[in-house]
Amino acid sequence: MSTILPHLSAGPEGRTPIVFLHGFAGDRESWLAQTIAFEARRRVIAFDLPGHGAAIDWPEIGHAGVSAKAVIGSLSAMGVGRFHLVGHSMGGATATIVALKLAEADRLASLTLVAPGGFGAEINHRLLRRFATATEAHEIQALLEQFFGFERPIPRSVAERMAERRRDPRVTATLARIVESILDGERQKSFDLGALAGLPHPVRLIWGNQDRVLPTRQTLGVPGTVGVHLFAGVGHMPHLEVPREVNRIIAEVTAAE
Repeated sequence: MSTILPHLSAGPEGRTPIVFLHGFAGDRESWLAQTIAFEARRRVIAFDLPGHGAAIDWPEIGHAGVSAKAVIGSLSAMGVGRFHLVGHSMGGATATIVALKLAEADRLASLTLVAPGGFGAEINHRLLRRFATATEAHEIQALLEQFFGFERPIPRSVAERMAERRRDPRVTATLARIVESILDGERQKSFDLGALAGLPHPVRLIWGNQDRVLPTRQTLGVPGTVGVHLFAGVGHMPHLEVPREVNRIIAEVTAAE
């Protein structure tokens, strides 16, 4: 089996690439608005994390630490040295672990976290557990609405595509395993956020004030050196709800190289 996670890779070589890590129950296509925006200017890489998308049969599946190991190994196998890193939700927790592990190696040029996991103990565990095992389009639609801002409509086609993929029983079984590895009962495992102050590169945090998965107040625990961007009327999916604004922030933080 390949030692490289399934991924999208596009754009020209030369400038430092941007690596995108999706959230729980997502896949590399979650970042289409971002990869399309940046691929004309630099290389972009969007992975399917272990247990997701085309990586459903990855040898080791579990929490963000498992994904971080797979991401680091994949980038090394691909010959990627220095890179910018962007992660959402569980992918944000994964990105944070990658950043902390590679801090002394100086491989990261920047870290952008979108509603990341691990920034506090509170988490909507009921929603995640139900979403992991939902198989019918109407049920998935109702649960998906909880991930977005109150006035953000979710096209029915999104839920229908997810229901189609979940006809494979491996999908929900794997997601159920992953969600239990993320959670510690009714809470989530969290970082010592003070460690972010020691990272040698810019760190940005993007969050929506209507996030019903991870409360926005978890931004209050970050060191003052971390740039925080809060969006009104946005839920847990800022990169999908306000993609132009998120792309602008990514462009600013990656502009130096």
